[in-house]
Amino acid sequence: MIFPLLLLFAGSGCAALIYEIVWFQLLQLVIGSSAVSLGLLLAAYMGGLCGGSLLLPRFVSLRHHPVRVYALLEAGIGGLGLLALFTVPLAGRMYILGPAQGLGGLILRGLVAAVCLLPPTLLMGASLPALARWIETTPRGVSWLGYLYSANIAGAVTGCLVAGFYLLRVYDMAVATYAAAALNFAVALVSFGLSARIPHKAAAAPGPPVRAARAAVIYFVIAISGLSALGAEVVWTRLLSLLLGATVYTFSIILAVFLIGLWAGSGAGSYLSRRLSDPAAALAACQILLAIAIGWTAYTLAHSLPFWPVDPWLSTDPWFNFELDLMRCFWAIFPATLLWGASFPLALASAAAPGEDPGRLSGEVYAANTAGSIVGALAFSLALIPAAGTNGSEQMLIGAAAIAAIAAAMVLPGRLRIAGIAIAALLAGGLIFTVTDVPWQVIAYGRRMAPILRGAQIYDQNNPTAVLYRGEGINSSILIAERAGQRHFYVSGKAEASTAPLDMRLERMMGHVPALVSQKPASVLVVGFGAGVTAGSFVPYQEVESIVICELEPLIPPASTQYFGKQNNWVASDRRTRIVYDDARHYIFTSRDRFDVITTDPIHPWVKGTSTLYSKEYYELVKEHLNPGGVVAQWLPIYDSDLETVKTELATFFEVFPEGTIWTNYVNGDGYDLVLLGQASPMPISVDQMQQRLDRPDYTAVSASLSEVGFHSAVEFLATYAGRASDLRPLLTDAQINGDWNMRLQYLAGLGLNSMATPQIYRTILSYRRFPEGLLTGTGGRMDALRTLLPAMAKGRVAPGVRQ
Repeated sequence: MIFPLLLLFAGSGCAALIYEIVWFQLLQLVIGSSAVSLGLLLAAYMGGLCGGSLLLPRFVSLRHHPVRVYALLEAGIGGLGLLALFTVPLAGRMYILGPAQGLGGLILRGLVAAVCLLPPTLLMGASLPALARWIETTPRGVSWLGYLYSANIAGAVTGCLVAGFYLLRVYDMAVATYAAAALNFAVALVSFGLSARIPHKAAAAPGPPVRAARAAVIYFVIAISGLSALGAEVVWTRLLSLLLGATVYTFSIILAVFLIGLWAGSGAGSYLSRRLSDPAAALAACQILLAIAIGWTAYTLAHSLPFWPVDPWLSTDPWFNFELDLMRCFWAIFPATLLWGASFPLALASAAAPGEDPGRLSGEVYAANTAGSIVGALAFSLALIPAAGTNGSEQMLIGAAAIAAIAAAMVLPGRLRIAGIAIAALLAGGLIFTVTDVPWQVIAYGRRMAPILRGAQIYDQNNPTAVLYRGEGINSSILIAERAGQRHFYVSGKAEASTAPLDMRLERMMGHVPALVSQKPASVLVVGFGAGVTAGSFVPYQEVESIVICELEPLIPPASTQYFGKQNNWVASDRRTRIVYDDARHYIFTSRDRFDVITTDPIHPWVKGTSTLYSKEYYELVKEHLNPGGVVAQWLPIYDSDLETVKTELATFFEVFPEGTIWTNYVNGDGYDLVLLGQASPMPISVDQMQQRLDRPDYTAVSASLSEVGFHSAVEFLATYAGRASDLRPLLTDAQINGDWNMRLQYLAGLGLNSMATPQIYRTILSYRRFPEGLLTGTGGRMDALRTLLPAMAKGRVAPGVRQ
């Protein structure tokens, strides 16, 4: 009867992975997506797994049928999974009543994560020890414990791929939850049926726990193994997302490959555990080989994958690139994940004692592994990567594998012990010095690295690139470089800003468009510091009293101030400026402040998680935080996108701001970025009044800021008008709306980033543009100039005379 149980446990793993993805997305909408918030979510989720595995053997009697107990656990998980669809939004409504920042805010975030995640994850963690009690702690029986663990991971692989590539791409988080809960209930029903057919002999009253003499050492080894596994997942996900592009699909692929390795390794380890006289020797060998495998991954990430011979830009088909990314991930990380997977069943076999409660054995080994995983994930994401970088972190991972190997060797007899300790120490000492940083181009160009390097070979010979700054922070990797007299700012494999004319014009427009449309921009909220140029565009406005800047990565403001201070008017040190280091969505959600201008310049929507700053609910939050007459600006890129993605972005914004308008940053008749503008109370824009403001003595610095990027008059500035919601209604009739519950944009954008359709998208949008009668008003001369200039600039016949 073991094979039906393996299938059932695979179903449990599938549902658990779907829940994990959904719950993390839901709770990030409440407590934010900063590294600290993610750490709290991870600690609560894995802490529940750890606690459940320890508590069940202590509080559930051996008299109960193990398969029936397992069925009850699965039914409970399904019920709590459905309940989460209601409890998480309710927690969000309660959450905003408490403190948002400081120690109180941190405690409140942890409390929300614990209340929402601990109940179901405690039941999840209890499922392995519950089912394990049907198996005896003989060598053969212990190997079946390993196979159960392997089956659970096989299900997790399925859940990861089904959720990431189908359920959430096609449907939403509610449907994904229903699917997971249905799977739980199906597993529970079948398990109840099986329990009637599987004999169970009620155990006598338990005596003192039976443990192997070396169990404590084995628990330490498997804890360090868990620490290195989750630490490596954090480090390698950071680096692989740079190389492959941080789409939602990339994260699903990385996680799937990691889990496939654990599944294959745990199956192999289970097979070996019943055939070896001393599985502890194999466990020690696994840790020694892990040091080599970690060194291999570090080498491939720095010297192989960045120069992969197959260019991902050769095809616009996203599925071709998914297959390519899958192969690249296997090449880099599969060997190490195989060994981590094998470690768990070998640890079970090494720690087992005849007559021991199998539930207690599996629960304690699982708890030790999970506790180590929690420490590893939190330590590397919150402390070690910011302190030592990914390079130093990989060296520490090799050291951790060596420590686990030495500890495992300590329980071996005689010469085997000495040999194991010596090999682990010498090997790790040598491997640590082979680890090098990934090339700086990975941080700068990311997934575009191969084609950019090929195209830049001749150019760079005459215009060499000088790296001015390189840093790895708690959330992002950043790089600032200078080439041909222009400075470029990169974040996690994407160009975010530069002093190039085209970029400077967009960065200034993101500030000046809403500031000049607003009648009195006294209070300003800027989402994303970047190079600081957008925030710095508000500095010349004397009526601006406060500038609040939300930035997720603490490294960015000081680095940008050092290298872009002149361009951003030293905004970080302006007395009116306050920088909030938090997820902007979380800050707005919890803030009671209102603003005259809110300008949002997030990372490209194909980056996982960014779609929350392009959702209908986000725009509603922004609108609620506008003062009467307030204005909101939103960056919308049309490069690295397809038409369906852009239509969703436009339709979602116009759903909340039905009188919204579009303003374009163009070059030679083509646009690459758009600025969306919405108003709390839509008002006409007077070209005469705008010019009068620009002519005032107190606006001299504002006029100079505009002139530097080619706008010498209000007419030239307003000639960037590219359309409004009413014009584009026919185009957007079939557009999908991006909402918090479907995150539709990140799935569309992840499929369309190789489309290379920028010119066509821009011309399609302009084809719907009509002269904005009633929106732009003014005297005859200026209006005539606008009527002439709008079509001419769109066709590239007139270009702003950009001056640095």
